[in-house]
Amino acid sequence: MELLPRSPAEFGSARYWDRFFRQRGQHAFEWYGAFPELCPVLHKYVRPRDKVLVVGCGNSELSEQMYDVGMCEDIVNIDISDAVIRQMQERSGSRRPKMSYLLMDMLQMDFPDAHFQVVLDKGTLDALLTDEEEATLAKVDQMFAEISRVLQVGGRYLCVSLAQAHVLKKAVEYFSQEGWVVRVHQVAGSGDNQQFVLPVFVYVMTKFRKIPGSAPQILEICPEEQDKPMRVESVERLVAAVKDRQHYALLCSQLSKTPCREQVSLDLCDKESGKPRYTLHVVDSPSVKPSRENRFAIFIIPQGRETEWLFGTEEGRRQLATSAGFGRLVTVALHREQHYEGMAGIQVELSGKVMELAPPGLPARQQVPFLSVGGDIGVRAVRHCDTSPLSGEFVVEDVKGDGTCYFRRLIFLRNRNVVQSEARLLAPTPLPGQKKRRKDKKKPNPAESPAAIDKSYLCCEHHKAMVAGLCLLGGPDPLPGASLAVLVVGLGGGSLPLFIHDYFSQAHVAVVEIDPSMLEVATRWFGFSQGDRMQVHVSDGLDYVAKLASEAPAQYDAIMFDVDSKDLTVGMSCPPPAFVEKPFLQKVKTILKPEGIFVLNLVCRDARLKESVLATLRDVFPLLYTRRIEGEVNEILFCQPSPEGRRDPAELGARARALEGALREPGRPWDSSYVLADMLQAVKIL
Repeated sequence: MELLPRSPAEFGSARYWDRFFRQRGQHAFEWYGAFPELCPVLHKYVRPRDKVLVVGCGNSELSEQMYDVGMCEDIVNIDISDAVIRQMQERSGSRRPKMSYLLMDMLQMDFPDAHFQVVLDKGTLDALLTDEEEATLAKVDQMFAEISRVLQVGGRYLCVSLAQAHVLKKAVEYFSQEGWVVRVHQVAGSGDNQQFVLPVFVYVMTKFRKIPGSAPQILEICPEEQDKPMRVESVERLVAAVKDRQHYALLCSQLSKTPCREQVSLDLCDKESGKPRYTLHVVDSPSVKPSRENRFAIFIIPQGRETEWLFGTEEGRRQLATSAGFGRLVTVALHREQHYEGMAGIQVELSGKVMELAPPGLPARQQVPFLSVGGDIGVRAVRHCDTSPLSGEFVVEDVKGDGTCYFRRLIFLRNRNVVQSEARLLAPTPLPGQKKRRKDKKKPNPAESPAAIDKSYLCCEHHKAMVAGLCLLGGPDPLPGASLAVLVVGLGGGSLPLFIHDYFSQAHVAVVEIDPSMLEVATRWFGFSQGDRMQVHVSDGLDYVAKLASEAPAQYDAIMFDVDSKDLTVGMSCPPPAFVEKPFLQKVKTILKPEGIFVLNLVCRDARLKESVLATLRDVFPLLYTRRIEGEVNEILFCQPSPEGRRDPAELGARARALEGALREPGRPWDSSYVLADMLQAVKIL
């Protein structure tokens, strides 16, 4: 039996609907949205004494069910199909005497103005607005004008829809421009009984008298899990919010049917602010043989550790899922702007939502374990927030690492999963809002973090490699006591220039930083200070090097670039592309002593761009070493202006051990895990 129209235009044809309902018979046809799902929303906007008009009623049972449960009895149903109107009159005439069915075109209704308190439309707008042709839009405008005419001021137009973008946009734009309040409800689904994968929405348009001039639009959305509406500032944002929920429904449907080949990422947002509260990654492990006990688990990443390789990269999360032994693992990262009530609170908050991401075949009442490192959610305290015209929004935060170690981090929020600078902390001090604890036998409070900077510790592996590269410098004098001139471009928190200044006692360090805000941050929060042997120049590194090349060539023993790119559209985040162009690199070579070394921190995900950068470096510097940082994208390049400085691995190891021995002076703190020779073991000559 062929019930589908031959063309979308037939949806507006009385002849098509007569044929449709004759062939279908008495069996009710519900496009979508069964009464039990719609009832909670309808109850909010339909009162028992309201006079209700249902447009395009078809043979849906919605009006009958509203009548039977006592929601409302004064209901007028209209449709353009004579066949269905006669069917419904026979079906309900004697059983529901206060409800009527009339043959009428909603585009030309016979009712007087302001006759109804509610107009209800279940799928009719969706059926009419099948395209955006001029004739179709004219019909929709006529439909909306008629609905507006027959509704009283304060009345509600309730439209049940699948909320295709063009349908939602048309309805919201029309009624908001008329001064109506527009609210969109997502209807709670009915699990496995849902006919459609896409969620059902109800647009609630409340009529107000149109105010002359430009009155502010009132647009709101109510997600299915909450009653309180969220205000949105534009039609585009409202359409985007609905689209996000549709994509989420499609994702959940896909995950419930098949394993995911690629990791899926999504944000769950705070109900009040709309800002991301949790970031979830769904990871399937094909190598794990699932049983009832190990099919599905949730892993809460401790606060502040989401940037670590194990949690912050695809490969790391894949390894985590395999080692945890679960067929599907959902990792959950917590956001710094949010407050959390411990592991138990997070479990209560997420239990219902994460079950929507369960693997195929998981029983509905299956207990799902929540895992973490050490069983807690970690510690994070934001110490400082600010915005720089050059670097954008940034935060300085203290986080707890493994064991009792605390770290201070600088994070640029435009790339929130990358630690810009990091320093280890000493000497516990209470976090904000906590009283200082006296020394007693009580257990240490995990929410206490240190404040003093441990300047002997280099947190970043690429900084360790950059310092180790100084072993390539020639000369018979031991480096720590040698008079070195070092130029560092890129300050960040200042850990790299501070370490060189403190451990190379005769080194004179010049730092170039384009952003004055970073100098303030490094000084206030990372223990950085200037002096006779440490000077910061607030300038563009390109301009500073160019000026030096024209005025004072061959003056630096070592030049180090550790500067990030502000342009995230390029496949290279460090350094900016202009810093590795040939004319500029030639200027770098000009200010470098003949036996000196240029050290570059390269972070490039674009393979072609990376090969181009390496080729340019080889053109300028005859001797080029590379050191990959394990588990990271960083690659440290050691460039020398003369091929005569080439050293074999054995000689490099010997020089590294000698340098480390000289740096480890008696009484001076030294991180035992930092072995210079190890940093140079993986160095390769390009």
